[in-house]
Amino acid sequence: MDQAAPRTATALRSLGLIGSSEGSAGGAPAEGHPDENARNRAVARALRRLAPVLVLMYVVSFLDRANISFAKQALQASVGITERTYALGAGLFFLSYSFCGFPSNLILHKVGAKVWMAFLMVAWGLVSMATMFVQGSMSFYALRLILGVMEAGFFPGAILYLTYWFPNRVRGQILGLFYLAVPVSLIFGGPLSGFLLDMHPIAGLENWQWMFLVEGFMAVVLGLFVFWFLENKPGDAAWLLPEEKAALVKALAQEEQSRRATGPADLLPMLHNLRVMKFLLIYSLIQMSTYGAIFYLPAEISALLHKPAGFEVGLVSAIPWLCALAAVYCLPRAADRWQAHRALAALTLLVAGCASFVFPGAGPRVALVALSLAVSGFIAVQPLFWTFPTSYLADRAAAGGIALIGMGNLGGLVAPNVKVWADEYFRSKSAGLYLLAAFTLLNAALIASTKDRPSQRNPRAH
Repeated sequence: MDQAAPRTATALRSLGLIGSSEGSAGGAPAEGHPDENARNRAVARALRRLAPVLVLMYVVSFLDRANISFAKQALQASVGITERTYALGAGLFFLSYSFCGFPSNLILHKVGAKVWMAFLMVAWGLVSMATMFVQGSMSFYALRLILGVMEAGFFPGAILYLTYWFPNRVRGQILGLFYLAVPVSLIFGGPLSGFLLDMHPIAGLENWQWMFLVEGFMAVVLGLFVFWFLENKPGDAAWLLPEEKAALVKALAQEEQSRRATGPADLLPMLHNLRVMKFLLIYSLIQMSTYGAIFYLPAEISALLHKPAGFEVGLVSAIPWLCALAAVYCLPRAADRWQAHRALAALTLLVAGCASFVFPGAGPRVALVALSLAVSGFIAVQPLFWTFPTSYLADRAAAGGIALIGMGNLGGLVAPNVKVWADEYFRSKSAGLYLLAAFTLLNAALIASTKDRPSQRNPRAH
């Protein structure tokens, strides 16, 4: 066991998961200390066991909320869904999603992730499957609202769950691995959705109905698996050795104590904390940019190719998400290594905003490059952003604050409707895209102006 410790630490350093000197911040033991070696082994074990499952859960979650973009044309032709109805229905998901995340995260904090996440996955899978029965605008609106309720607790719950298992120093990279699910879901989900839309109809169901049926069923199966597989916290993990479990629990407890000294730990102080409100504004603008791309990317690719949504459009739509996959893997690792999360996040959004301005007026090849840069920035900035609140909030304030900031997903409601409004008001199909690009540049400035973590001498600094 003692011989394995240096090899484990070396392997983690080669992956960028620990530094050459782990540092003494927050009372962390020096490099080579038995506690530090045991903690590194525990982090490595937790990473290998939890990361693939959490990524797969997020893949299915994201696919079930975003596959509506591939059904857009089919719903218009089959059910009579108009452009305005689609924009409102696509966005209504985020209304219930944003407001239900707060109570859902408090429930998770109380009952544990094992039971609550499994329940949520099975429930939203059933609702996603029920979308195959949409008959018109009212049923479309209702199912999108219910889907938002059921999915609301997953993302903030997963972010909170990661704080239970991984120390601050590696959290940016862990969040980056978690966020790989977004491009992965759209890389594989695009062709899968396109294939289901192109296949020969079976059993009297239309192809878009099969798409919702198959992709919703995936969430039900995974939810049942999660109930069997997950552990709530490191102290419950039988797959960790006793010394690894003790070292990891100790390190996480020290960080929790440090957060209590520098930021809010209870719900009421968190709710009127100006720093938390700024996090909420920043995240809202990020989601406007992200879902402005997600909900309209297949349609924009379809227009570039002059072909209807299908397998070929799905394949080309995967190109920007392949670029995002590389960005979301590399940028958080670089930010952790350089401890430059704020600067790198601001620069990422600056590049994405500039690329968003180039896209509408460019030719097909340049437009695809610009779209790839923009989408990569929208996704890669998010794990960088989440290092801000997770290193600031503690205890119940962390559970509630992460969910409160997650209400920024209302940007997903605002984005498609702002785009439709701008296009109609300015009588230009590009006006909405330019407006969303401007919001991205504004957000880059907001992140650049965000102060670093408050010192312990000023516990309630904003």
